[in-house]
Amino acid sequence: MISSLRGSVLHAASGQVVIETGGVGFSVFVPADIATTAVVGEQLRLHTSLIVREDALTLYGFGDVDELEIFGQLLSVTGVGPKSALGVLSHLTVDQIAEAVTSEDDAPFRRVSGIGPKTAKLIVVQLAGKVQPRVASTPGTAPSSSVAEQVVAALVGLGWSEKVAADAVAQTAEQASDAERESVPALLRRTLAAMGPGGSRG
Repeated sequence: MISSLRGSVLHAASGQVVIETGGVGFSVFVPADIATTAVVGEQLRLHTSLIVREDALTLYGFGDVDELEIFGQLLSVTGVGPKSALGVLSHLTVDQIAEAVTSEDDAPFRRVSGIGPKTAKLIVVQLAGKVQPRVASTPGTAPSSSVAEQVVAALVGLGWSEKVAADAVAQTAEQASDAERESVPALLRRTLAAMGPGGSRG
């Protein structure tokens, strides 16, 4: 079992990277945010899952252990294969997945390409009790949930995926003032400035 890889990025394309380690190039399917931010020549470490099929051995890689764990849990859901599970993790953060399951809301999953209404419902039902939203570890650095949600929604409306938008808002909030974290327009402006006009839209 290949549980992790660390090496130089040889190639990065939509949903896939090639990492050279020990003189061997490994092709790894990854969430959209990793594929679009990977830089050829730079080091990249991924937590991986090796999917064995009769006709192929396929690696799927993630930036942290939580994503890898959610990937495995998604695969346990009836009708969800590796590509669909990766699609979910390309559009939603671990916390967004946990919150949707906890609140029995299948709408976020229905917005993922390849996930139909029946499968979205099964994800919520079969993952119930298995995933929990993480608690913010640094008090005072996160915007209120309503402000964050509105900023994320605005970014999604501008074309970014929910995952990319949520990550950007969380990172921007760490540098923002208390006033900015409580103001939708202020936090949105700061987040857009940080993402830049050429930001990845996943």
